[in-house]
Amino acid sequence: MRRAVSNHPARARARALPRPGRKGRVPAKVARLRSRLRPWAEPPSEPWRRGFTLLELLIALAIAGALLAILLGGLRVGLAAWRRGDERAEAHQHLRSLSEILAHSVAAAFPYRQSGPEGGEPQVQFKGEAGRLSIVTFAPPFPLAAPIPFTAVDFARVGEGRPGLAIRQKALPNFKPFDDEAEPVFVDPAVTAVEFRYLQPDGGWTDSWDGAAEKSLPKAVEIRLTATLGGRAETLPPLTISVPARAP
Repeated sequence: MRRAVSNHPARARARALPRPGRKGRVPAKVARLRSRLRPWAEPPSEPWRRGFTLLELLIALAIAGALLAILLGGLRVGLAAWRRGDERAEAHQHLRSLSEILAHSVAAAFPYRQSGPEGGEPQVQFKGEAGRLSIVTFAPPFPLAAPIPFTAVDFARVGEGRPGLAIRQKALPNFKPFDDEAEPVFVDPAVTAVEFRYLQPDGGWTDSWDGAAEKSLPKAVEIRLTATLGGRAETLPPLTISVPARAP
């Protein structure tokens, strides 16, 4: 006796599903291929693979900008310090060169004696003040055209409130060896201050020395120069020059 076939919907859907081992079954090769391609086909699920958000990008740019500003500031400070060091070295080198010129002439100073236009007793030609030095030397800063043994040299400020060191020279004999109206042979506008001191026989220092009154030269002369280059004032340590020929 045959059993009646039920027309229930659930049973109909069950009959429509593919049976295992028939058309609904996935072949083994296709399954393996799908398993290999799935990691590349599916989007990454790890948080570190998602990229940067706009907020994170702005924070990174702000940090990079702050570091760059600090780096540029340090570089600017370093360059400014380098420039100041070069200017200071240039000013010191300039003063040292000028000090050597003065020292060479002062070390060769001679107690030259000469009478004035009216005659009288010959006087030692040496006048020293705090800001001016007038001597007779064997070694002038700038050699004259003619070979003359004695030259009157005057070191003094330019005057009239102007900076600069003026050097005047005259060949001897001359009744006015230290003439203020003579044209300077050299003017250094960088020198803003010059100071002279003179060593007495007892070992003390004085700001002035009159060769006519002392009848001799000081034992030594101290020179201090100040120059301004690039807007910076630099002063060398005092330079002491011994005077070998003191008495006539």
